[in-house]
Amino acid sequence: MATDGGFGQASRATGQPKATLSRHVRRLGESLGVRLIERGPRALRLTEEGTALHARTGALIAEIEEAGQAIGGGLARPRGRLRVSTTIAFAHAAMGRIAAGFARQYPEIRLEVVAEDRFVDLVAEGFDAVIRIDPRPEHDLVGRCFLRDQMLVVAPASFACPPPNNDGAAGRVSAVVLTGAPDEPVWHAGRDGHALAIRADPALRLSSPLMVRDAVRAGAGAALLPRCMVAEDLAAGRLVEWGAAAGRAVEIWVLHTSRRLVSPKVEAFVRFLCAAFQDGAL
Repeated sequence: MATDGGFGQASRATGQPKATLSRHVRRLGESLGVRLIERGPRALRLTEEGTALHARTGALIAEIEEAGQAIGGGLARPRGRLRVSTTIAFAHAAMGRIAAGFARQYPEIRLEVVAEDRFVDLVAEGFDAVIRIDPRPEHDLVGRCFLRDQMLVVAPASFACPPPNNDGAAGRVSAVVLTGAPDEPVWHAGRDGHALAIRADPALRLSSPLMVRDAVRAGAGAALLPRCMVAEDLAAGRLVEWGAAAGRAVEIWVLHTSRRLVSPKVEAFVRFLCAAFQDGAL
């Protein structure tokens, strides 16, 4: 009913009588102890509880239907709509070519990628998979790490690198940091076998790693960024590397919910993504 707009439309779509569908919805609401629909003079609408239930079960029902179709057809072929959430940084760095290659290999999958720097709820928001950088453990998500990278201290070529510290003192440098970073973070890096400690004096605080990189390119200060984001700038001489940050490896994961049947389209996407980065390069 929620998908088709009413019991009449749902009856035509499913082939079941309106009275049967209405009775099922009423019994479901009674079993949950809530009202799922409101009956107006001309139309039906979902209550707040009904909307929440539909949001959290719609994707699961679609997965079950897809699995049934695959089993009934004797072939689990990847097909259907695939919604993926990713960070803006990864989207700009690689998602365009990944999506194009995936679409060529799996023409029956309609891939939709949403890039935004916020935490998404896969089930409630209808996503099949999410790409996250250094994700925190979550009991309801599983997946694979498909790329590992180094964090580098980088700066404009015009900046002078502080000398190696033998006494443990940290050299101060103007820096661009992410929003939420400490007031004066100390970056520890290794360079030519020497330890380097740098006290970052934040000249700018920006919410996106892409903005941080662009600000460093423009000469605003040094920054801590993953190698994959600055490799071209380092090769072209726009930026210089001061050292690899100690203990600051980056992991990029593709995750999907463990409570949902892993559909062929999700399995295909995970395999494709891991194969695309098997050499460890972005």
